Amino acid sequence: MCLAIPGKILTAENRNGVRVGRVQFGGITRDTCLDFVPEAEVGDYVIVHVGFAISRVDAEEAEKSYELLESMGLLQEELGPETENS
Repeated sequence: MCLAIPGKILTAENRNGVRVGRVQFGGITRDTCLDFVPEAEVGDYVIVHVGFAISRVDAEEAEKSYELLESMGLLQEELGPETENS
């Protein structure tokens, strides 16, 4: 199953013409394309689907979604095992 997951933008930079951010999902951090949400800034929460941030979401909604996904056991399944270079 493929879900969109909320995460917090930790960093943002331009890599070869693509806006990329480090986005944290609980204890897991992944590189994420931010081009679809040009208004998103460091500290904002975004909904991420297959490596692309697709919309901004407020912190309260992100936390509610995260808790629900975690309680259903879907976060580990969706994000996979954490690796050092994730």
